[in-house]
Amino acid sequence: MVQNAASVPWPALSPEVRELFRRGAEIALDPRADWIEELHAAALGGDRMRPVAADPVLAEATKRANLANLLHWAEQNVRHPGRRVPANTGAEALDAARDMVRRGLDERGLDAYRTAQSVAWRRWMEICFELTSDPVRLRELLDASALSISTFIDDTVATVSRRMEAERAELTRGASAERRAAVTLLLEGAPISRSRAEAQLGYGLAGPHTAAIVWGATEHLEGAAETVMRAAGATHRLTVVAGTAALWVWFPSRTAPLPSLPGHPDVRVALGRPGTDVAGFRRSHLDAAAVQRMLTRLTSPQQVARYEDVQLVALLTAEPTQADEFLADTLGDLLHADAATHETVLTYVREQCSTTRAAERLYTHRNTVLRRLARADELLPRPLSENVVSVGAALEVLRWRRT
Repeated sequence: MVQNAASVPWPALSPEVRELFRRGAEIALDPRADWIEELHAAALGGDRMRPVAADPVLAEATKRANLANLLHWAEQNVRHPGRRVPANTGAEALDAARDMVRRGLDERGLDAYRTAQSVAWRRWMEICFELTSDPVRLRELLDASALSISTFIDDTVATVSRRMEAERAELTRGASAERRAAVTLLLEGAPISRSRAEAQLGYGLAGPHTAAIVWGATEHLEGAAETVMRAAGATHRLTVVAGTAALWVWFPSRTAPLPSLPGHPDVRVALGRPGTDVAGFRRSHLDAAAVQRMLTRLTSPQQVARYEDVQLVALLTAEPTQADEFLADTLGDLLHADAATHETVLTYVREQCSTTRAAERLYTHRNTVLRRLARADELLPRPLSENVVSVGAALEVLRWRRT
């Protein structure tokens, strides 16, 4: 499929094939949801893409960039069927490149464009075969399409690579670069002295630390980070820009807060366990990263989450397929019960199987609790009394992933 655009003259298409190209591009402008999912899965698959796929912010940026590439190519071919499509220099592609550089990744992260290209080509062939059965026109259409798609991806990869080089050069200058370098060494457990790290960070490493990852709407990140810091009772923080839509934050606090962020609805916050000294600085951030991955994996509606509150859920949902099997096997028909029944059973388990305390916690009558528990027993594969721990764990997972 890949051809060298520099050595192959751009084809002049017949009017009939130009019209087929335009009609096919109109179809491609409205891709089905399952096809988009296939595109994303391919883009984030493979060993070289693991660092990107494991980072929720990078993964989402890559998905946006690949979808933007598809729509850009299709839109250009609706306007000018079969002509060479200019590289996509939209915000999605360039922001994704910036984020990869800020995470210390190189151009291997652009593998997503190549793998997505193969999926796009298969889907485009399906469209072409639906448009015409004339072998002469079909061949002309497919030949032109192969050149168009491969050249567009080559041009876009080259443009994004240049952007990454420029961003990398920018990051090697100034105090922010020193902070990022020092934090990277600390998180990797590299042998950097405390005094040197503190000088580069402008932040003391002795004593307590709580880490947070703040991500979402760029214009609200700083405000949300400040709110989290003040909720912890801290007066200063270390902030590292981890991408266009993410901040890594540390503040000297022995407690992880659970702040309210009414003024920042488009921002999410993941908090690690408080720790002490350099080891605590590192561990708290790794905790926060685990929380961030869990919230993203479960498409959780929760805006703020602490590691201490989700540690069990994070472990249970590390493998999504196994987590789904656990929920189905443990809850049976209770899996599809109403939210009030779920909440009642979970509260009952948390209150050490006391209906009186559960009723008080739920601000409801004890008879209501008893009625809901009886209904739950009818739906469960095994009576609640014989499987309390597993049922409670399964309902915790549901609480975090409910939309």
